[in-house]
Amino acid sequence: MGLPKAKQEALEARLDAAPRPEGGKWIRKARDDARARLTAMGLPAKRDEYWRYTDPTGFNAPVPAAAALFAGVPEPMPFEGFERVRLVFVDGVFDPDQSDRPELAGVEITRLAEAAQVDIHWARDLYGVLETRGQTPVARPFAVLNTAIAEDGVLIRVTGKAARPVSLVYQHSSETSDAVLHHVIRLEPGAEMTLLENGPGAARLNKVMEVDVADGARFHHIRTMGRDHQRRAVTHIFARLGTESLFKSFTMTANGRMTRNEAVIELLGDDAVAHVAGAAVGDGEFHHDDTVFVTHAAERCESRQVYKKVLKNGATGVFQGKILVKQGAQKTDGYQISQSLLLDGDSNFLVKPELEIYADDVKCSHGSTSGAMDEEALYYLRSRGVPKSEAEGLLVLAFLAEAIAEIEDEAIAEEIRSRVENWLARHQRA
Repeated sequence: MGLPKAKQEALEARLDAAPRPEGGKWIRKARDDARARLTAMGLPAKRDEYWRYTDPTGFNAPVPAAAALFAGVPEPMPFEGFERVRLVFVDGVFDPDQSDRPELAGVEITRLAEAAQVDIHWARDLYGVLETRGQTPVARPFAVLNTAIAEDGVLIRVTGKAARPVSLVYQHSSETSDAVLHHVIRLEPGAEMTLLENGPGAARLNKVMEVDVADGARFHHIRTMGRDHQRRAVTHIFARLGTESLFKSFTMTANGRMTRNEAVIELLGDDAVAHVAGAAVGDGEFHHDDTVFVTHAAERCESRQVYKKVLKNGATGVFQGKILVKQGAQKTDGYQISQSLLLDGDSNFLVKPELEIYADDVKCSHGSTSGAMDEEALYYLRSRGVPKSEAEGLLVLAFLAEAIAEIEDEAIAEEIRSRVENWLARHQRA
């Protein structure tokens, strides 16, 4: 059966507006396969189960809505004080003049735009592969679209411990830019690296990151999304974990008209650990959606999903999280929590937590709460001479603390706390 007419027309318009990239044999095959899969599934609609809380219209449109560039007083960019290797993308295109030499990271880094011109590359075994695995049991059409049309990104292969963190910086310079980036990261057995990401990216950003973490490897990921408030972004992380491997990802989001962050994690090797966490602060026309799917398919694995959102002036937060424990995945330890702090009566927090368990020796839990600031705690602080704005800031930071604690590097965690404090200073309650 074909797609409904409305979906078919929306898909055709979206594909007609996107370039059909040229490339070598391996990338051409992956892109053609993605285009075929997308033609069969179509783009999402508001009535689709996993899009009922977030309207995909802005991502479906052939051209993006204009997004004004940041006009406020600039603060230092995230991670400025850290030794790292910066790779800069401006509206989705790599800028070598602003970037550091990739070899300083001590890992193999290639641009997708360059690797796509050859017939054989190691990324052939991963590009679009983890994304394809992540389409079951829930379709993720914008990730398929990305695989089909992405022209730039980075391909990173890590064989030991990276000398420095790799820092991907996304700059927004055109009010109508439409960026599509696809990154592939492969950590060989025992390897370790830290990946940093920051910046608004574009007026509309579609980003996919596929991460293959082999046995005993360790991957740390910290990103900040913020600044330009009119921007729209849909991002995806697809990760596959081997035996005794570690995957940790944290996202801090401030501002943004529409953001949808998806994470699809598979724990395939025994004793693997996967933590995904996020802290979001939003004011006014702010819609932030975290959609997470963690699959336990091996024994003695641990997963944590920790998401906190602070919302005011009608902002909306969404969390859709699932833990799937497959048959035979005994001794699983799965934890999920999603909470919101609503600073007024106009904001909303919409949640869909799920557990699906087919093993009988597991420890899994999930919880979700939403509430206002603790007036007793606020009174306690003010009665001891703490100014109201400072007291509110302390309570917000305390609320977000569990999510920020997922960052292992304390210096980076302190950077995130500082950015939350700066955001609060600019958005104090009346």
